Amino acid sequence: MDYTLTEDQEQLRRLVEDFVTREVKPYWEKHGYEDFPWPLFRKLGELGLAAIPFPTEYGGGGLDYSSYITVLEELTRLGSHLGSVLSVHGLPQLIINHFGTETQKQKYLPAMARAELLGAFALTEPHAGSDAANINTRAELRGDKYLLRGQKIWITHGGEADVYIVMAVTEKGKGARGVSSFVVEKGTPGLAFGKRERPMGLPHHTREVFFEDCEIPRGNLIGREGEGFKVAMTALDSGRITVAATSIGTAQQAFDHALRYSTERKAFGKAIGDFQGIQFMLADMAAGIEAARLVMKKAAWLRDRGLPFNLEASMAKLLATDTSMKVTTDAVQIYGGYGTSEDYPVQALMREAKIGQIVEGTNQIQRMIIARELLKKLRQ
Repeated sequence: MDYTLTEDQEQLRRLVEDFVTREVKPYWEKHGYEDFPWPLFRKLGELGLAAIPFPTEYGGGGLDYSSYITVLEELTRLGSHLGSVLSVHGLPQLIINHFGTETQKQKYLPAMARAELLGAFALTEPHAGSDAANINTRAELRGDKYLLRGQKIWITHGGEADVYIVMAVTEKGKGARGVSSFVVEKGTPGLAFGKRERPMGLPHHTREVFFEDCEIPRGNLIGREGEGFKVAMTALDSGRITVAATSIGTAQQAFDHALRYSTERKAFGKAIGDFQGIQFMLADMAAGIEAARLVMKKAAWLRDRGLPFNLEASMAKLLATDTSMKVTTDAVQIYGGYGTSEDYPVQALMREAKIGQIVEGTNQIQRMIIARELLKKLRQ
């Protein structure tokens, strides 16, 4: 396993750095964070960054997951707020690519790769977050159509996305084996959205999604009936690696700010970075980031080679998000009172870091997955 970036990955990293410097930061300064950044999203497609790990035959980059996480981390490290957009957009792409029919792939993947269509993943419900198999949204087959009824919450890109991958119950009483997955397009009668939620520290566009007798063609079923839970969990295994990447990017950004500030801020006649107490904090922050990054890279490396990676993906997500929370909190501490001010960057990073411990399966769920896999290996 090579820990250095390949030549192609380094070129991707430089492409991202140039894009963020020349276009992303000026865009945010001019327009703010209220509206979804459609021009920036479209530009991701133009640059070939909107479908990095997906097949070239459907417009993707045909690159590996290791290259994908390099881009996600760099987008986040540079403060573009596009790493999470790309990560969420990638979940429906992954599902359609892995489980969709050829017709579905041809219809959606090329347009998503060009960033002409934005994707969203709709699983969570008011009473089914970590208990994903307990969803209540129903899909009833009537002739050659399905009728969807129910509600989803905390759906990133809700109201903005063009393509929603929706999990719904097709056979009641069978638990996870009664869940199926569907494509629902924006504009479908019966598809409605709630008010925009505002997660702390994040410019995400997140809404409730309602299905009020929402009628979709039978051909919008992904895979077979009863496979929806497997579809969702397969996507989340990969999604956990991408959450690790964006969380590490957030942590690295906060560390870079704190390290620089420690050389600028003077106290007791010298830079605070000359005090051992601050040095120990910086050392722990750097070591934590590097450790999480290496586990993330291993998870991606295993995935790229077709090897089991769900254990490492959960470890990467757990370590990266916990590390990001600690590093951003310590960055605020190093800044002192200034760290709590909105005029300085680290307070926003601390608030952004928190969501990573919750999405794609809470970190308590990750610990359950890790323990289960360890015990399974022992018994085998």
